[in-house]
Amino acid sequence: MEPFYPRTIRDRLMKGRRDRVEDAANADGSAAAVECGTYVRFEIVSTAEDGSVSDAVFQTNGCGFMVAAADVLAEAVRGKGMKQLHGLDLTELTASVEAKLDRFPPDRVHCLRTCIDALRAAFADLRRRRVDEFAGEIALICTCFSVTEETIEDLILNHGKSTVRAIGEACNAGTGCGSCQPVIQDMLDALYVDAV
Repeated sequence: MEPFYPRTIRDRLMKGRRDRVEDAANADGSAAAVECGTYVRFEIVSTAEDGSVSDAVFQTNGCGFMVAAADVLAEAVRGKGMKQLHGLDLTELTASVEAKLDRFPPDRVHCLRTCIDALRAAFADLRRRRVDEFAGEIALICTCFSVTEETIEDLILNHGKSTVRAIGEACNAGTGCGSCQPVIQDMLDALYVDAV
């Protein structure tokens, strides 16, 4: 009799799961698979100072494919900084899971996609919470690294930073999820002329 799960999935299920609730979590996100009525929820612990993920855990009522995918994704982000996560790129996340578990069968791809959606939702929640917690009068431009408009203006006007990349190298702004890069470019377009 052929086993229900491929060996890579069975091995991942046997090694233990990190599907516990994290008391110290400062962000969470979930997603559901309408194909089979399952869900997955990620909780992450991240420090505002450097944006690194000190822990990531999950809960799911899904099948072995979903459990294994969630486990690999939690492992993939644990201990990484926002820079190293490359904006949670779909292709990179999919490749990291497939490198450990092989390609999912077509009727199970939704398990992987649901896990990725939930993980991305957790990081979106983290960014939202950082914005909500920011108490300054100056606009927060980069939520991944808590970089203010004032900091970026200073780098442009007083330190000669003339590209998005140079600003990222100086203060990490724009090097996490990347969503603030157009705003930084707008600031450069408006301010760099004054700096030179």
